[in-house]
Amino acid sequence: MTLPVNENPRCTFAIISHPDAGKTTMTEKLLWFGRVVREAGMVKSKQGNYAKSDWMEMEKERGISITSSVMSFPYNQRAMHLLDTPGHKDFSEDTYRTLTAVESVLMMIDSAKGVEEQTKKLMEVCRIRDTPIVTFMNKFDRDAMDPFELIDNVEKICSIQCVPMTWPVGSGVDFKGVYDIKTKTIRSFDEGNDPESEKVLDASDLHSAEVLDYIGTELAEKLEEDLEMIQEMMPEFIEEEFLAGIMTPVFFGTALHNFGVKETLDMISTHGPGPAPREVRLSPFDENSDLREVLPNEKKFSGFIFKIQANMDKKHRDRVAFMRVCSGVFERNTKIHHVRTGKDIKIASPLIFQAQDREITEKAYPGDIIGLHDTGKFQIGDTFTNGEKIEFTGIPSFAPEIFRKVLLKDPMKAKQLDKGLQQLSEEGTVQLFRRHTSPEKILGAVGVLQFEVVKHRLEDEYGVRGEYEGYGFVGVRWLKFKNDIQKDKFIEKNSINIVYDNKARPCFAVRSEWDLKLVMEKNEEVEFFTTSDFKKSH
Repeated sequence: MTLPVNENPRCTFAIISHPDAGKTTMTEKLLWFGRVVREAGMVKSKQGNYAKSDWMEMEKERGISITSSVMSFPYNQRAMHLLDTPGHKDFSEDTYRTLTAVESVLMMIDSAKGVEEQTKKLMEVCRIRDTPIVTFMNKFDRDAMDPFELIDNVEKICSIQCVPMTWPVGSGVDFKGVYDIKTKTIRSFDEGNDPESEKVLDASDLHSAEVLDYIGTELAEKLEEDLEMIQEMMPEFIEEEFLAGIMTPVFFGTALHNFGVKETLDMISTHGPGPAPREVRLSPFDENSDLREVLPNEKKFSGFIFKIQANMDKKHRDRVAFMRVCSGVFERNTKIHHVRTGKDIKIASPLIFQAQDREITEKAYPGDIIGLHDTGKFQIGDTFTNGEKIEFTGIPSFAPEIFRKVLLKDPMKAKQLDKGLQQLSEEGTVQLFRRHTSPEKILGAVGVLQFEVVKHRLEDEYGVRGEYEGYGFVGVRWLKFKNDIQKDKFIEKNSINIVYDNKARPCFAVRSEWDLKLVMEKNEEVEFFTTSDFKKSH
């Protein structure tokens, strides 16, 4: 696969949605238009023709996305990088980290349900960085809400101005297609036809014989009324407001039947922003450090790891770290500086991805996502440079709410368990904590399904079987002290509640909200944080 050269800016985007809104189906269809897959198959098929992004067995069985896959393809003279995020709420932390690596987002809405809870939460994450958003109202081949109700629903819940670019003509069994507001044409919908051979009708006159013959008098009158309301009530698309995250262009269609997908992809590839500046600490690992922005056009190379995935290919039991290039040019076989370890390393086989498929690339530019073969040396959040000692910010862990400990069925598998838990925690699948008062290891997660993934992968990839017993914590707080004397004193007094995260940072393990409130009142000079980047206090 050949991606466009550097003169053509990268377009790095993600898809967000509530579970079952059609996100994985949309991913597959975008890849079809990008010529990555030759045939678009049913996502939930049991015959093995699964969506290209859902490579993990559990994802295939459940029809949901658990991990964030990375897929690259050329389109409209741009190098498109699509990051498919987990749809399930239990994996919101992985989604958050993925959103730190993109410049724009495609938001999928189930047209029968409107904005759902998980979409609302993901929108809040997009708001942190004012991420530009393109909206796709999906499943119009089924019964759907009135399109005006849908737009009102999105605007109220997501606090964003909607601008329809297309408009549905009917829905469900009466769905005839969409009206393109700019070109005044109707793109016809037929489940049995190839979407690339769809019929385009001149609809500048909605009372023409051709239009009435296709959609009928009733739908024509309804469309005419709707278009008058759009002209009176809706603003025109303003690119600056889209790029500022204030306005979202809205498309209607059905991803399952590949209808409306191409127009959406055209919008993303045409108006989606290229690489943006990124914030770094000038003193790595010092939360009080001065900050600066790294610009994508800087000559010096820099990038950060936002995801690690072990055993993507079970035959090779490999582990890949996904790096977002932020500035300069990454070149194969050229040494780069690993800031956390202070060592220079040479990357011999940098990868670009089409989900399970991978190719070695010679160069990578700002906005590109590349894979680095990892023998266990890399961690999420690691910064790479040409030698500059900086650290990219904004890639935190969230305080888990559910805790388990693993009871081994075979004590002889202790080493495999330690290796598996270490790798899974470094990937971000689950958080791993160690007690201060004992070597006991505790798993922490945001949702129960994360433990099911851990159990499945420990058995499938490491041959470790165990029982998972609940633990009496309800949360953790990362701690910041004024000095080592204060730190040592606090740990001594609260040793039974002290745990250490995967980077050996002390945390206070919370047994109850009352427990937390009491210790905070007694230690007013100690700061308590709900994320590992020390930005969101309790």
